[in-house]
Amino acid sequence: MAHSPYFRIPELLMPAGNLHKVQVAYQFGADAVYCGVPRYSLRVRENEFRLHNLREAVELARHYNKKIYFTVNAIPRNSKIPGFDRYLDVMAELKPDALIMADPGLIYITRERHPNLPVHISVQTNTMNYAAVKFWQSIGAKRVILSREVTIAEVREIRERVPDMELEVFVHGSICIAHSGRCFMSNYFGNRDANQGACNNACRDEYKVFVANKRQNPELMELIETDEGTFLMNSKDLRAIEFLKDLADAGVDSIKVEGRTKNDYYVGMVARAYRRALDNLSAGKPFDRGLLAELDKVASRGYFSGFLTRGMEDRVPEPEREFQNIEDGSSRVQTRRYAGCVRYYDEQTGMIYFDVKTKIKVGDYVEVYRPDRFEPQILRICEIRRNQVLYDSISGGMGEVAVPVNEPLPQNSFLALIPSVESLSFVPEVAGR
Repeated sequence: MAHSPYFRIPELLMPAGNLHKVQVAYQFGADAVYCGVPRYSLRVRENEFRLHNLREAVELARHYNKKIYFTVNAIPRNSKIPGFDRYLDVMAELKPDALIMADPGLIYITRERHPNLPVHISVQTNTMNYAAVKFWQSIGAKRVILSREVTIAEVREIRERVPDMELEVFVHGSICIAHSGRCFMSNYFGNRDANQGACNNACRDEYKVFVANKRQNPELMELIETDEGTFLMNSKDLRAIEFLKDLADAGVDSIKVEGRTKNDYYVGMVARAYRRALDNLSAGKPFDRGLLAELDKVASRGYFSGFLTRGMEDRVPEPEREFQNIEDGSSRVQTRRYAGCVRYYDEQTGMIYFDVKTKIKVGDYVEVYRPDRFEPQILRICEIRRNQVLYDSISGGMGEVAVPVNEPLPQNSFLALIPSVESLSFVPEVAGR
């Protein structure tokens, strides 16, 4: 498999909204994670990190010999500037591998106060061209996260013209209706500023559209797409796993997955799929299309390859050439339902314990994804216990439950309900007793 002179196996960078997700990301194959910081990162309303547990996140990174980046990508108002020095000093003392930053003022303060602290330029800066990359390089930035709107061909030209700057590209996750996140809808409708971390995802809401012809009929006439209205600003989710060789040939140093607010199952499942794809690429193997089915096990709004493949339409399946999902504003497309994450295995009882996330019943089959191997197992639920009481079925959200297994399952193995065992293309080897 021939490669370009710029070819490299990129870093796999996963989101981590809390300490548990940091560990899951590393165990399922991430080379690095990015975490939000208080006050100065987007998604700050959902951010579970505080300065004290960021230290624990860094310790986890060092334990696994991985990298960790702090996301400091808000566009702050004057009121947030005076307190930044204190936050910055604490973050610098923790020694993350880099800060991901967007605001020129905060970048200026960081470069002046801690010149040895690496800075990665956030996608929020909307960097689209090689001249902008050279500018960021001139002020000492180590890496630029390119705008989601660039194509693979444009990435390659940037690499050619700025060969000694690290480049990062988003390959998976939600897509914003605005130019790489520079959106004002949330502020306009809900007085929550997305550029300061308070987005309410107004673009995902159901809207009703009316038109009027003032010359002939001034009365408003409703345009109806479905019985529920239309989600006219709802984009499908990005999935570029099929094009990792193209990105590697373009000289991309890091591929990034969106989703600091997504659950641990999303982090683990997406990491394991992209890790397998990168390992296959490194070994010179062709792309395994079975990985597309693996990613279908995670909730999405439907997938497309984003702007990356503009000019490569002949390689994009017809359904993925359309980016809108106007029928449904929520993530409902998936072939598995997250059932739980193994907390521990009890050797005496032969049972695994996990917080149940969806309704399960005796006789159900779940697929098991372990952090220590790629191939999934099939487990038949033959017994359910909660507080030592037997249940025939139990609903998600009921807390910790236990089910028996034939062999130990490691902590952070994921269980996913198979809606119909008849849909499997093989006869399952049942792991439950």
